[in-house]
Amino acid sequence: MTKNRTLICTFLALLSGFSGAYIAGQMAISLHSQKCQNQPWGLKEMCNALVTPGAVWQGSTTGLWTGTVLGAFVGGLVTRQSRQ
Repeated sequence: MTKNRTLICTFLALLSGFSGAYIAGQMAISLHSQKCQNQPWGLKEMCNALVTPGAVWQGSTTGLWTGTVLGAFVGGLVTRQSRQ
């Protein structure tokens, strides 16, 4: 049972981490690209090109850590055994 519990917790943590990284990366891109909205077209595109890599890195790492920790916690709760 311990091996299955470990596999389930690991799977949930990784799935949650990667999902969190993707979602947080998309949110960070959206938020950071709003800074470029008041620029003329050419400068707006250049601003977006400069802002996007940092936003993706920041959002993805934050989402990965948060999602992994929460996924491991939920996995532990789901697979815990009741004591009798």
